[in-house]
Amino acid sequence: MNHDSNNIMVILSSPSGAGKTTISKKIQQKFQNFKISVSHTTRKPRANEVEGIDYYFINENNFKDKIKKNEFYEYAKIFGNYYGTSKESVLNLLKNKNDVLFDIDWQGTQKLSGNEGYEVVSIFILPPSRKELENRLKNRAQDTISEVKKRMSKASDEMSHYMEYDYIIINNNLEESATQVLNILRAERLKRKRLVDLNEFVKILRTHI
Repeated sequence: MNHDSNNIMVILSSPSGAGKTTISKKIQQKFQNFKISVSHTTRKPRANEVEGIDYYFINENNFKDKIKKNEFYEYAKIFGNYYGTSKESVLNLLKNKNDVLFDIDWQGTQKLSGNEGYEVVSIFILPPSRKELENRLKNRAQDTISEVKKRMSKASDEMSHYMEYDYIIINNNLEESATQVLNILRAERLKRKRLVDLNEFVKILRTHI
C-alpha cells in the first residue's frame, strides 16, 4: 500500500534565533523527499548564505514587480526587507512529488493556510525562555546589539500567534526538537486520508479472513 497519496506541506515558524532554520535543514537531511521552499528576499546575503539554497536575493524593484504580477503565495516586510514564497517554485516541487517545508513567519502562515486546495501542517517553535532567546541571538553574531533588541521586541509579537498553529514545540535542545518535528511528520503521513488505495487494501484483507 502506497503512503504518498498527496504531498505534505509543512510550515515551521518561530521568532528569530529559536531554531527553525536549523531544524528545517535537519528534516531535509532525514527525509530526502522534503524540500525547503526557498523564499525570495530583498535583504543582503549573509557571509555563509548561498543564492538559490538559502534565498533568492533580488532587489526591491524586482520584488515589487513580482507582487504586481501576483507571483507570490505570500509575502511580508520584516525588518525593512521583503520576503516572499514564489508560486512557481512551490508548484515545481509539488509537480516532482516532493513534500514541501516552509520556513516562514506567522504572517506568511496566515496567507499560505488561506489558499484553497492546500492542506498545510503548521508547527510553531518556542524558545525555552526569553533570556535563552536573547543569548542565542547574541551568540550567532549576525546582528548588532540594536538589531538584537529589535528582534527581541518583535519576538514578543510573533509568539502571541502560537494559537494559530497545529503543533507547538519548545526548543530546549535542537536534536530533541528536530526529532519531535520528525515524529509529527511521521504521524501526519499515517493519516487515513493520505493512504493511497486504503479502501482496496482493507477490502482485500477482509476477503481473506
